[in-house]
Amino acid sequence: MLKRFVAYYRPHLKWFVLDLVCAFLVAVCDLIFPMLTRQVINVYIPGRMLRLVIIWCGVLLGIYLFKTLLNYLVNYMGHVVGVRMQADMRRDIFSHLQKLPFRYFDDNKTGALMSRIVNDLQEITELAHHGPEDLFLSVILLIGAFVLMGRIHLWMALIVLACLPVLIWFSAVKRLKMSKAFTETRKQVSEINAGLENSLSGIRVSKAFTNREHEIQGFQTNNDNFVAARSKAYQAMAEFSCGTGLILDLLNVVVLVSGGIFFYYQQIDVGDFTAFLLFVNTFLSPVKRLVSFIEQFQDGMSGFKRFTEILDTPAEEDAPDAKELSDVVGEIRFDHVSFSYNTGRDVLKDISFTVPAGATVALVGESGGGKTTLCHLVPRFYELDEGSILIDGNDITEFTRDSLRRNIGMVSQDVFLFTGTVYENIVYGNLNATPQQVEQAAKAAGIYEDIMALPDGFDTYVGERGVKFSGGQKQRISIARVFLKDPPILILDEATSALDNATEAYIKAALDRLCKNRTTIVVAHRLSTVEKADNILVITREGIAEQGTHQQLLEQGGIYASLQGEV
Repeated sequence: MLKRFVAYYRPHLKWFVLDLVCAFLVAVCDLIFPMLTRQVINVYIPGRMLRLVIIWCGVLLGIYLFKTLLNYLVNYMGHVVGVRMQADMRRDIFSHLQKLPFRYFDDNKTGALMSRIVNDLQEITELAHHGPEDLFLSVILLIGAFVLMGRIHLWMALIVLACLPVLIWFSAVKRLKMSKAFTETRKQVSEINAGLENSLSGIRVSKAFTNREHEIQGFQTNNDNFVAARSKAYQAMAEFSCGTGLILDLLNVVVLVSGGIFFYYQQIDVGDFTAFLLFVNTFLSPVKRLVSFIEQFQDGMSGFKRFTEILDTPAEEDAPDAKELSDVVGEIRFDHVSFSYNTGRDVLKDISFTVPAGATVALVGESGGGKTTLCHLVPRFYELDEGSILIDGNDITEFTRDSLRRNIGMVSQDVFLFTGTVYENIVYGNLNATPQQVEQAAKAAGIYEDIMALPDGFDTYVGERGVKFSGGQKQRISIARVFLKDPPILILDEATSALDNATEAYIKAALDRLCKNRTTIVVAHRLSTVEKADNILVITREGIAEQGTHQQLLEQGGIYASLQGEV
């Protein structure tokens, strides 16, 4: 995992190396002060060399100004590298999500996924910047300080070094506890985001059913779980921080006692002892940096781990020899198709039928019979368990998914409008379309006059999920979107079932224009929508129970005829 994290530095290597060079020079500046102090106390002050004292103090001032500039560059460049890496990760995870199958989104909450894209990657900026920098500075300062302390007094340096294993052991033990605590915190943040996204999306339903207290209670439960998880994380951090702080404080005591003993026996003078104490502080500074790094590493890598979990989820893959679907005539054949979700129950079992090119086939029947599932199998939103689906005699698995889906248009009952303008929602059907083509599609869908009556016309903001428009208007915008796409195959999944009779009749005229000269599969609950279909299939949980034209099925007096007052 660490190797994957480091790989994100590669595009920003120049800035990263420059950041480390500046950090190295900062470390060198920190090592100069104790040696200079030793020289001043031992030589210049006893020798009353006032001129040299002033000169070297001026040099020291210049070093501090130079160090300030270096720290500015380190903070600026390091954070820029970190935020660019975070942006790269966010780009990769969003791109990967676009390739994941429908099953993944069936099993994962939208809010939880948003949390992984936003919250989990937030701390990575700090880790990407401070992690390598703190590690690099700490190694330089530790080695440099120990070497210089050894030159002053080797035995005292060894005493300081002997205390480090205790600190390392304690840090390793607490690190595991912190890792578990931070991972659990991430999960609870995801649950809060998921619940929040769900509640806000359904705010109108909540108000309609006056379930405000229920929603508040649900949110508070997730909130309490987060507080509990975060409290454990902070407890682990407190134990780690306080424990390491105590060890470092005791180290100061050890140095003071040992230095006092050596001074008593005249094995070290005042200047060397003062310089050694300054070096101990320089030595402890990187140790504290390492302590901070471990905390930051746990927080950042717990988010990176959840990030890689999504990246490691298998994406939709085309066959190596997959070809582009083009010049579609439009014949669709289901050949002994069986399919089930993860519930273990077959939704479809041994389904076979053919939709001739340019014909319209309607699917009717009880809810849960698999009609919508059939529609989702044609563009390969899900993979079959058994059997095959063929377009113009070729198995759809032989084609790339993108080329397959470019040739299929879908209009469903649950219309989704993106946040933006009317124009942006229609042009989504063909991003290369001209404004004139967008207007023509709107006219064909019967929505043009409604759009022009709006204050800003096509530039009118639709609101989140198209909340500012009626169901019929949203449906016609979605139909205009498909008109613009102009696919040879069309799927209408209960496109008018949620509309009143007057609106349905208006939209039905638009759909009739849309279906002309296209192979069409229609899922409907109203006979008025399907009575002109070339073939009607009655789908039950056991499979295709009846099929024929509207008149033929009525004359049979079976399931379809019994739906006369329901469909």
